[in-house]
Parts: sequence; C-alpha cells; structure tokens
Amino acid sequence: MTEPLSILHRDEHLVAVHKPAGLLVHRSKLAGGEREFLLQRLRDQLGQRIYPVHRLDRPTSGVMVFALNPATATRLGDSFAERRVAKRYLAVVRGTGPECERLDYALREEDGSRPKSEMPALEAVTEIRRLDSVELPVQVDRYPTSRYSLMEARPLTGRRHQIRRHLSRRGYPIIGDAKHGKGNHNRFFAQRLGCPRLLLAAVGLSFDHPVSGHRLALSCALDAPMTALFQRLGWAGHLPVDGARCPDVPLPVAT
Repeated sequence: MTEPLSILHRDEHLVAVHKPAGLLVHRSKLAGGEREFLLQRLRDQLGQRIYPVHRLDRPTSGVMVFALNPATATRLGDSFAERRVAKRYLAVVRGTGPECERLDYALREEDGSRPKSEMPALEAVTEIRRLDSVELPVQVDRYPTSRYSLMEARPLTGRRHQIRRHLSRRGYPIIGDAKHGKGNHNRFFAQRLGCPRLLLAAVGLSFDHPVSGHRLALSCALDAPMTALFQRLGWAGHLPVDGARCPDVPLPVAT
C-alpha cells in the first residue's frame, strides 16, 4: 500500500505537500507507461479536486503547493509567473563551490518540440551560496581525494532544469544528475553512500497567501536518503524541517 503524502500545510484555499523524488507531477507525453502521479495521489488522498500552479522535475523532491479551487489557482499561478514567489533549494554538488554567486547564463528551453538551435535563449538567474563542504579520502576521479559541497540555490526565474544546468555550466554538477552531471561521481554516491537519485530538493517556498494576503513560508524536510547523507557528511546542522508559518510564528529548528 502506498504511504500517504506528507501534508505541510492545508487551509480551505490551498494545500502544500512533500513531493517524493522520482514521482511525476501529472500525465504528459514523457510519462510513457507510468501509472502513478502526484496529482492523482493527492486528489485521492484529500478526496477533492486540486489544481497545479507550478512544477518540479521528476527526480527532484520537495515542497509543492496546489490550489483547491480555480480562483486560488489563478492567483497563485500569477504569483509564480510574476516572480513573486521565493524559492529555496538544497543541492549536493561535485567540487568546492563558490561562497556566493549570481549565475545569469541565458538558457534555451528543453521541451523536445524543436531542435535546441531553433529555441531562443531566455533570461535565467540563480543565486547560489555554499553552505558547507567535505573532502573524502576516496579517489573517484583522477585525484586521490574527492570534494563535494552543499549548495543553496534560489532561482529568480523558472526555466526548465535551471538549477541543474546553471550549476553544471559553472563547473559544479549536481550529484545524481544523469544528463548534466558525471557518471563516476553519481555511481559513487549510489553504490557507496546509498543515494541513487538526483541530490536536489526544494526545501522552501514563500509567497503572499492568495486570499488573506499574509506572507506564508513553507519549509520541507529532506527524504530519508538525503537526511542520512547529510548526517554522514557532517551537515546535520543544515537539515530543514517540515512546517508553515506566517511572519510572526517562527518555524521550528532542526536538532
């Protein structure tokens, strides 16, 4: 039996959940023979219709918000389209990433409908910050030791695979990224560290509630494999926790 989705916040207008890694949000041309989707699972769990207002890539885990009626869907959709939603991600990357940097490489869309050369390059901006790093006494590449970093990413635009492509282009691919990363490091984390997945998680969303107008801050904990990895690498102090708050109610702190 499939476990219920973790509900981070719910009121009469919207609901926020933790999307598991590897789960498609909804049916699409790329779905193939898939039979399970986040939209359907959440609808069945709540017993009511829900309306998607943004997206997460299939391999990315983390917080997603859905509207519970068409009017709220329109307002939330406008907030995302107009870049009035603050997003926070955590990523494990190869190498010792920069302390703080603004990446503004323009990106071509990757929708598969036309050759990339025919797609226009669109503005894409991501702010990144290194939270921690580690050097392991293991030779994965050509060096005798291997360095990895925990990066915080805050995308200011919403291009497809934006964080993955920006970090890869900067020289710090996300571990587990089969398309933009490096296979030997991906295999090392899968086989030796128990993380056979993209190590990218959407851990925070902040936006004005579409009805009350109050700022709503949503925080999402990592799944079990990423939590265990953080603890193993000495990064437990950076673990987010599940929660939702208005500005006058602080989120709990991980211990």
